[in-house]
Amino acid sequence: MIDEKIIEILKKELVVAMGCTEPAASALAGSKASELLGCVPDAVTVFASRDMVKNAMAVGIPNCKERGILTAVCLGIFSENPIKDLSILSVVTERQREMAKKLAEVSSLELEENAPSVYVRVDARGGGHTSSCTISYEHDRFTRLLKDGREQPLPGNCGKRGQAEREETFLKSLTLEDVVNFVRRVDKEQIRFVLDSARTNYQLSCYSIEHDYGLKTAKTALADLPKQPSNLHEAMTFAAAYAAAGSDARMSGCPQAVVINSGSGNQGITCSVPLVVLADYLGSSESQLMEALCLSQIIGLMITARKSRLSALCGALTAAMGAGCGMVHLMGGGLDEMNRVICNMVGNLAGIICDGAKNSCALKIFSSVEAAGLAVRMAFNGEAPGRESGIIGGDAMESIENLMNVSKNGMENTDRVILSIMLDKQS
Repeated sequence: MIDEKIIEILKKELVVAMGCTEPAASALAGSKASELLGCVPDAVTVFASRDMVKNAMAVGIPNCKERGILTAVCLGIFSENPIKDLSILSVVTERQREMAKKLAEVSSLELEENAPSVYVRVDARGGGHTSSCTISYEHDRFTRLLKDGREQPLPGNCGKRGQAEREETFLKSLTLEDVVNFVRRVDKEQIRFVLDSARTNYQLSCYSIEHDYGLKTAKTALADLPKQPSNLHEAMTFAAAYAAAGSDARMSGCPQAVVINSGSGNQGITCSVPLVVLADYLGSSESQLMEALCLSQIIGLMITARKSRLSALCGALTAAMGAGCGMVHLMGGGLDEMNRVICNMVGNLAGIICDGAKNSCALKIFSSVEAAGLAVRMAFNGEAPGRESGIIGGDAMESIENLMNVSKNGMENTDRVILSIMLDKQS
């Protein structure tokens, strides 16, 4: 039963998105609000959580120069894309951009303080009618639909919270040992989709390097290295650089697909691309790579389930913990080394903040994956900080719980200060 549940959650979470998922979710809400209204709105009011506003403020939107949640909502309202999922912004026309810009000028964005971290509500009015669409908890989960104040049926795969809560509870119940045992026994054909997802993200990274997206982090990181890594240390740097390249593309609005983890393309990239690079250097088999990718993706999900999907703690760190455990598996290590990897990473980067989605995310991903590479090499040498060190626990799970405690209960005001600084720069 546990195996089937893990595979079910992986299939649900590892989905294709276009661009940053906060603008994509906002566009989805706009599209649904317009559909409910039955006509082009005269104006919309958008209510969004602090973290949604923060993550959408500076990130590029595919096929569009404008940025922010209000722009994304209005693009969704005029979307001609027949695909209504997190790839909705894969098609953006010139007419759509022009109409969205005009609507945004007469519309408004409000901060919803007492909302889940993933929350956007679009209230539309026009033609003598009103409509409202709310997406919350997950980036593609419709939780309330209204027309003229009357409740409307939700899509079959959505709901107010039940299924999401059950999945979250299940992920919280998993331990590192549970995940290791799962990948050892699972039929590899059942997890082949994880390999396909990783290849999609690796292709994005290669595309980014070829087209010099964003801060060109990979280009700088690899400048003095050979074209192919000649030792493990170089292979780890290649892994970090290629992961950063994928983020550089996404944060610049690159119109290429990404497979997400925990609703985040950057986390999906971080959980997968480094392992593709390292497996190539090590000459790992396809089966070994699938196992390592599963480890990485599940660990990323189970750590995120212990905190909010969006928070003041950078998701690159938690995703890189998963990648580090996947690296251990590719190199023939086991549970002991994985425990040390996570303790090393908590000891190293526990304070890394999320100040929204933007081009510098590539730098944080590079640093987090580089830290994972160092943590792995230390782990194989038997080195890791012990329970006497700061927030480090006696093992990986206790260290994770302590880090999540800091994130949820210690960084709430940090999150407010971060957004305040960002908003001040906009005025």
